[in-house]
Amino acid sequence: MSRRVVVTGMGVVSPNGVGVPAFLQAIRDGVSGIRYNPLYKDLHFYCQVAGMPEFEWEKLKGYVSEITFHGLQGLALGYGIMAALDAWTDAGNAVGGKETIWDTGCVFGSSVSDCEVVKKIFNRVDACEAKKLGSRVIEQMMNSSITAYISGRLGLGNRIIATSAACATGTQAILMGFEYIRQGTAKRMVVGSSEHVDPYIYGAFDSMRILSRKFNGMPEKASRPMSQTAAGFVPGSGAGALILEDLDYALGRGARIYAEVLGGACNSGGQRNGGSMTAPASPGVIRCIKDAVTDAGIEPQAIDLISGHLTATAADTMEIQNWCLALDRNGRNFPPVNSLKSMIGHSLSAAGSIESVAAVLQIVHQFVHPNINLEDPNPEILRQIDPGCLPVKAMEKEIRTVAKANFGFGDVNACLIFSKYN
Repeated sequence: MSRRVVVTGMGVVSPNGVGVPAFLQAIRDGVSGIRYNPLYKDLHFYCQVAGMPEFEWEKLKGYVSEITFHGLQGLALGYGIMAALDAWTDAGNAVGGKETIWDTGCVFGSSVSDCEVVKKIFNRVDACEAKKLGSRVIEQMMNSSITAYISGRLGLGNRIIATSAACATGTQAILMGFEYIRQGTAKRMVVGSSEHVDPYIYGAFDSMRILSRKFNGMPEKASRPMSQTAAGFVPGSGAGALILEDLDYALGRGARIYAEVLGGACNSGGQRNGGSMTAPASPGVIRCIKDAVTDAGIEPQAIDLISGHLTATAADTMEIQNWCLALDRNGRNFPPVNSLKSMIGHSLSAAGSIESVAAVLQIVHQFVHPNINLEDPNPEILRQIDPGCLPVKAMEKEIRTVAKANFGFGDVNACLIFSKYN
């Protein structure tokens, strides 16, 4: 039997707001979280701006035990723990019970362990000082560290899975949690993803010359999805988390319901028909969107808003074309489309989860957040959809159904359909 799945809690650590209230205000007002970092100039990077959360490490003392705090390293872990536990308490749950919660699991994703932490380990070993590493260091190296920390703090006993699918990681994690609940494997899931773009990861992308480098003196203008003057993406960091529940389970405990997850899909283009390790293949993207709509049991015309991947690269035009073909909608018949990356940059593995929090907030508060830096839409995009579909200011609008998609390196695609709960 297929079960209905709802969102009952959210947490976010974003470059333009830490915590849901601050984040909501920022996306309403079109506030950028992208800032100049002089370190990147010292490192001779082409791009010298990034979206980094204003994160206070000491605040983690309120989220983990004293012993855990003193052994904890790595900003991605810190971001993820804060977002997940904020979502858990936002859903009305207590932290720190003595019993294992067997009906609840966690799917949380990331790209890699923080390279700055790994560098410390390499340096110790190369200096023949491995004995000085301590007993806690392995916790920082595991890709599954984030799920282990979250599940351990909350006492979760169902499926505990760390996922990694490049830019599609967060969306895929939410989809997996949704599917486990829908098929009856779990009653509740903590889902999301986190990312810290340290100088080593940043440098790897900078070497590809796909980052924005023309706006180092104007960081808030640097991320320009769908713009004619888009000059590459801006790296970002952070985390997003959602609590998903079986509807009957949520109603039984009197939970507040933000929205419903109607369905979703993920696939791979197989790196064929234009796809590659770094480029998505249109047939796979189109199929993923179509499959998500079908899985949700809706018609394409029911979609009121598209939360796109839209990274401010040459792929933006192709993405809009793919949405047009997948939904059979274009011109004035196309729904509003926005890209949160215009405000926070591209937070890689964390992108899908942070953007999903934004998608749900737009349903709850009935508005469309703006695309900042879109005073000059790409003419190739305007040949496909009406300019009115590209809001540059917050727009009050009835939003019942949102399509949220991300397309990652490795030609992997993921799409979710969120809806207002009835």
